[in-house]
Amino acid sequence: MIRFENDYTEGAHPRILQRLIETNEEQTAGYGMDAHCEKAKEYIRRECEAEEADIHFLVGGTQTNTTIIASILRSHQGAVAAESGHIATHETGAIESTGHKVLTIPSENGKITAEQVKELVDAHWNEASPEHSVQPGLVYISNPTENGTTYTKAELEALSEVCGESQLPLVLDGARLGYGLSSVDNDITLADYARLCDVFYIGGTKVGAMFGEAVVITNDSLKKDFRYIIKQRGGLLAKGRLLGIQFETLFEDGLYYEVSKHAVEMASILRRAFEENGFAFRYDSTTNQQFPILPEYVMTELSKKYSFSFWEKVDATHSAVRFCTSWSTKKEHVDLFVNDLHQLCVTS
Repeated sequence: MIRFENDYTEGAHPRILQRLIETNEEQTAGYGMDAHCEKAKEYIRRECEAEEADIHFLVGGTQTNTTIIASILRSHQGAVAAESGHIATHETGAIESTGHKVLTIPSENGKITAEQVKELVDAHWNEASPEHSVQPGLVYISNPTENGTTYTKAELEALSEVCGESQLPLVLDGARLGYGLSSVDNDITLADYARLCDVFYIGGTKVGAMFGEAVVITNDSLKKDFRYIIKQRGGLLAKGRLLGIQFETLFEDGLYYEVSKHAVEMASILRRAFEENGFAFRYDSTTNQQFPILPEYVMTELSKKYSFSFWEKVDATHSAVRFCTSWSTKKEHVDLFVNDLHQLCVTS
């Protein structure tokens, strides 16, 4: 079985594994207070052009989202997000378990707009008695979104502006940030994220690392006591250097960008194959996630040899599915799939 259902089916990039082996018997301070974590932070600050940014390493995305949001919101506040946002759909109520409601905004393509945020905020404060409703306390977005779509710099700037005017921190989930940075449509840099977001994180788990996310905090008012919140939420890894070593390896000479670009190139080959065989797409994605709309018989035949994710029913005989490539997707597997798809469509 050749797997295209997600971007974390493989372990870690060989260079990361080699570095972990080479440093395995080093004795270092715990809880991320080691030289590897410091070097990784130095590299990330350099890429973000943000020398004053606080950097923290956590293990996974849900843990990271929960920790960030819990550290920002007061008990009466909620997180504004797209109705398809990861915290609203795929985190088992993790945000709600901290006592905070997710305030969702309708979104067809996974993105929310500055106008939608302003409308929601104005509606709250224009209530006769706003204290009877959950107060918007931050805005959460992801880039790429759950649907593989990406924000433009102009869209992010508009969101940042309205968040600033509304005194709402802008939090960006970057679990797949590398794949967004490598999209042919992308016009945003890490320095832009650092400038426009109050907090964002650089995903490693889905982008070449064995595990790990790097939180970047640029808003000074949100930096205080963040390590306390990490510890309280169970995220302060005793062997913290294992996170630092991975991000040190990813960012010391551009490996993060290299592996991200590879995944997007593999996804673009899949996309062209679906297009050439006449299939439409549920979302217009130029990242590592592709969402073709397939008839049932095609899904059935392809699933005999390839794994991919069901996304949603489109009509009685067609479904949108997700094909997801990764830093480790093999070109020969992609070529084999393209050939099998073509043969299936020719003979059917």
